[in-house]
Amino acid sequence: MKSAYELALERTGGKLNELPTEKKEKIAEIDRIYKSRIAAAELSAQQKLAKENDPEKAEELRQGLITEIASLRDQSEREKAAVRKS
Repeated sequence: MKSAYELALERTGGKLNELPTEKKEKIAEIDRIYKSRIAAAELSAQQKLAKENDPEKAEELRQGLITEIASLRDQSEREKAAVRKS
C-alpha cells in the first residue's frame, strides 16, 4: 500500500511544489497565532465550565467552544491558503 506522499508524487509527476522559506515561515507564524487563540478559547471555556452548575448552560458552553475552534481553524486554513497562492 502506498503512502499519501507516494501517491502525491505520482500525481505531480514526481515533484512536489516546494514553498519558499519566506512562505513557510509565514505559514508557521499563522499556525502559532491560531494555536494560541484556540488555547485561549479552551482555557476561557474551562474556567466558565468550572463555575457553571447548570448542565444545559454547560453544554451550551461546550458547543460554543466547538464552534469557535472550528471557526478559528477555518480562518487559519484560509490565511495559509492565501499565503500559498501569493
